[in-house]
Amino acid sequence: MADGVGGGPAGDLASAAFLRRLAAAHVDVRDEDDLHERLRGANWDLRAHVVRDPSLEGMATTFTGIVVARGGGILLGHSGDSRAYRLRGGTVTRQTRDDSLVQALVDNGIIAPEDAASHPRRNIVTASLTGDENDRIGVARADAVAGDRWMFCSDGLSDYVAEDRIVATLARPLKPRRAAQELVSIALAARTHDNVTVVVCDVADGEPDAGERPQFYGAAAGLFAEELEDLGELD
Repeated sequence: MADGVGGGPAGDLASAAFLRRLAAAHVDVRDEDDLHERLRGANWDLRAHVVRDPSLEGMATTFTGIVVARGGGILLGHSGDSRAYRLRGGTVTRQTRDDSLVQALVDNGIIAPEDAASHPRRNIVTASLTGDENDRIGVARADAVAGDRWMFCSDGLSDYVAEDRIVATLARPLKPRRAAQELVSIALAARTHDNVTVVVCDVADGEPDAGERPQFYGAAAGLFAEELEDLGELD
């Protein structure tokens, strides 16, 4: 999941371009270094857009997502303040740390965690993807257990809905699509002033469908509806 960074130009293009390139390239990921390289490649696409159109200088996006590695296991990539949560055995834990000014203030004991959501500078990120070779992208390995549920959300949810409400909703016995819809509805009811994106998926045993095609939503669907040129790698 990618969320265009506000305050700069073309956040929708940045998020869509990054996801499109990543979807075309991440099919067979071996390990953390491999995923990191592919994330870097997708990030370079943003720079290519700016080179073609200098008015896009400064566009940026967050990214949080998982990839199933060759041989099993999950790799988690993260940059920015979009979040990942995991539900396992009835317990929900956050799997990412916000790259944000407010998180740094909390970490240094300057503000209390409960004050972060209402801080006037909560939207300032300290890491994002801009196409620059020095952009910071974290990659970590996580074990894959059948029955786990993962949820990814933009700050349109996490900045306006208390984390305990998010956790309680994610822990309910809902199907993935329904859980995502419920979280979006809660954010809208909380009068969020940002776009809200929620992705929910479950870990299951078995082999993936080799013929399944990537599906894009939001800006990625609107801006890059054409077929991926190297989609044949999925066959």
